[in-house]
Amino acid sequence: MNAVLIALLLLPLLGAALTLAPVFGPDRAVADRRALRLNTVVTGAVLLLAVVLAAGFDHDEPARMQATTDVSWIPALHVRLHLGVDGVSLPLVVLTALLTFLCALYSEKRLPDGETVPSAQAFVGLFLLLEVGMLATFAVLDLLLFFLAFEIVLIPMYFLIARWGSGAKVPSANRFILYTLLGSAVMLLGFLLIGSKAGTFDMQALAAAHGSGLSHTTQVIAALAILVGLAVKAPAWPLHSWLPDAHTAAPTVGSVLLAGVLLKMGTYGLVRVLLPVVPDGAATLAPYLGAFAAVGIVYGSLACLALARPGAKGDLKRLIAYSSVGHMGFVLLGIASLTPVGVNGALFVNIAHGLITGLLFFVVGALKDRYGTADLDTLAGTTGAALYGRAPRLGVLLAFAAVASLGLPGLAGFWGELLAMFGAFDPAAGLSRPAFVTYMVLAGLGTLLTAAYLLIVVKRVCMGDPEQPAPVADLADLRPYEAVSWTPLAALTLLAGLWPALLLGLSDPAVKHLLGGG
Repeated sequence: MNAVLIALLLLPLLGAALTLAPVFGPDRAVADRRALRLNTVVTGAVLLLAVVLAAGFDHDEPARMQATTDVSWIPALHVRLHLGVDGVSLPLVVLTALLTFLCALYSEKRLPDGETVPSAQAFVGLFLLLEVGMLATFAVLDLLLFFLAFEIVLIPMYFLIARWGSGAKVPSANRFILYTLLGSAVMLLGFLLIGSKAGTFDMQALAAAHGSGLSHTTQVIAALAILVGLAVKAPAWPLHSWLPDAHTAAPTVGSVLLAGVLLKMGTYGLVRVLLPVVPDGAATLAPYLGAFAAVGIVYGSLACLALARPGAKGDLKRLIAYSSVGHMGFVLLGIASLTPVGVNGALFVNIAHGLITGLLFFVVGALKDRYGTADLDTLAGTTGAALYGRAPRLGVLLAFAAVASLGLPGLAGFWGELLAMFGAFDPAAGLSRPAFVTYMVLAGLGTLLTAAYLLIVVKRVCMGDPEQPAPVADLADLRPYEAVSWTPLAALTLLAGLWPALLLGLSDPAVKHLLGGG
């Protein structure tokens, strides 16, 4: 299985390198079609390897690191090429492989527009390099390798936004990379402090030590640096301001991967590094993280409510971006509780948010392609966009994703947020229960506000008079390639909601292992 994990990382890297070779032919149109087909084939093979990895995973021991490779890479710096997956990282590896394949499949029929019609080969090369960085982030077990994988994704995503985006794409891309680079630099300082004091960057060894050998002051300083760096990517309020602009400007597939995977890299780092490696620092900062999480939940929901009201000229992609601030607040609240229940809820929200928000961005991107805008007032007109009457399949998918996002029981959005609030209701020993109960109440208020703005969106976009003059002459319903790309997300959203043990059975033993000094 370690060969499968290595192949999982090498295959998209080789695919990205192949796009630089003159093997696609001199004809531009033919070369673009071949490059896009290569993207689908490579990402499909990666997804197949991820499924093989999941099938070969020992589900009786999800707390044990499996498919491991551990060889010395840079002896002078004590850096090892250490790879592996457990019950925490395996679902994220599979989610990443799935979303990248669906995005590649979608792009083969709907390549994002770009200025001066940039080559599809460039798009595919950047896309596959992005996949390498995302997968490696969840597979590496060395702090410096984690930092490198964390950084690899920045350049491809920057160009996907700046070249294939729309609107104020260059300023948005600049803001994205500036914020995340600064956050990563602070995080690296925390890693270097831990490595210099502990004598190793190996994440398994550091987790097993569970803070022993690191003074309380060292742990707090390192935890603060790591928390700030990862909170930017999460994104946590008030370090989230790069996110709405990036999502609004990004192409559809860029938004899907940004919300579905890149945000999870930050929260995964908190669980994998912060909690087991510097537990005293995590306990010291947990009340502040919980407070920021609770404020972020309410703030994101209020921002969405403001964008959803008539006359606000709210952009639907921007609204979904702000909703991510609220949803990721539940992840941070669960982590801040320092309990197995809360952290399991956080990991469940990670997967559920990737599925649901990926579907939302796909559907809204399709609406933007058809209407030429994602402005809610333009879409809704005077009586509503009436998708149920004009494009019923699109309308049903949008409504399904919306009610899943608001946490309807039976769908994936319900369980993680519920468990995160349970974690806050009874936090770990040493944390202030009145404070965390207050955070839980604010989170509960956030769920009500979330239901309010999403139901407003459904009413304005899906309902209305289909006989009123439409902004576009022909509003096509769900196209075959869209159905193929989106149906797996809808099906998995339903599956995770009806069978939460599928994920919790993997994550729970691994989380207890990490919190107990795994």
